[in-house]
Amino acid sequence: VLGLLVWTLIAGTEYFLYPAFGWVMFVAVFYWVLTVFFLIIYMTMTYTRIPQVPWTTVGLCFNGSAFVLYLIAAIVDAASVTKELDRHNYNSWAASSFFAFMVTSCYAGNTYFSFISWRSRTLQ
Repeated sequence: VLGLLVWTLIAGTEYFLYPAFGWVMFVAVFYWVLTVFFLIIYMTMTYTRIPQVPWTTVGLCFNGSAFVLYLIAAIVDAASVTKELDRHNYNSWAASSFFAFMVTSCYAGNTYFSFISWRSRTLQ
């Protein structure tokens, strides 16, 4: 839900005029789609039918990459928000920056728990 807020707040503006917001949009939409994809896989328990895939490693890599790229995107988003750039879209961009940091913290927590799960799997 938070990732959805990030890209909808930016998509409602003229973000395409500023390359920094294009990067934030790419990261937000890409990881939102992948998160929904993995949510469906886990809700339908499809992962149990494909035991060849190391799901704990996949989860760790996914969450780790999402954390790193979202952190970069959140910093770029926050650094690009200025009233001089565009007063009309300032509030939407500032809110998207706040939610980008919220999503980053969520992916950081997921990365931590994925690492704990991965480590316990590899020790068995």
